[in-house]
Amino acid sequence: MADKSRRGDQQVITNRRARHEYFIEDEFECGIVLVGSEVKSIRGGRANLQDAYARVIDGEVWLFGMHVSPYEFSRGDVDPVRRRKLLLHEREIVELDRATETKGVTLVPTRVYFKDGRVKVELAVARGKHHYDKRQAIAERDAKRETERAMKGLRD
Repeated sequence: MADKSRRGDQQVITNRRARHEYFIEDEFECGIVLVGSEVKSIRGGRANLQDAYARVIDGEVWLFGMHVSPYEFSRGDVDPVRRRKLLLHEREIVELDRATETKGVTLVPTRVYFKDGRVKVELAVARGKHHYDKRQAIAERDAKRETERAMKGLRD
């Protein structure tokens, strides 16, 4: 049996573009239904969240567009971009369904990680940014970087 220190939390995949494209309003931790070979691929970091999104359909949350590369030593063929079911409590599903009724709000996976040996997906309720919002965020980041450089120059 593996000891707890080895099986700790491990972040595998992040969706950095989500924070650039959307305002993150709320985040949920959910489980995901996978095939064994997909878990091994994810553990190796061979998955992509770039174009992934989630939807609530008939009281269930489904993840679309997450690409999991096939595990090279697996026997069966699994579609790398198939839809995958996310596991949440019923009250969380109702909350997500209500949140997405608002125009401009979507469900975006922000990261995939392991928690106690199980794959978890962090699902964010996100509102799309306008072009000028993105420019403002870039300007703020650049200004912060410049002040960091100036402060570093004063310390040296």
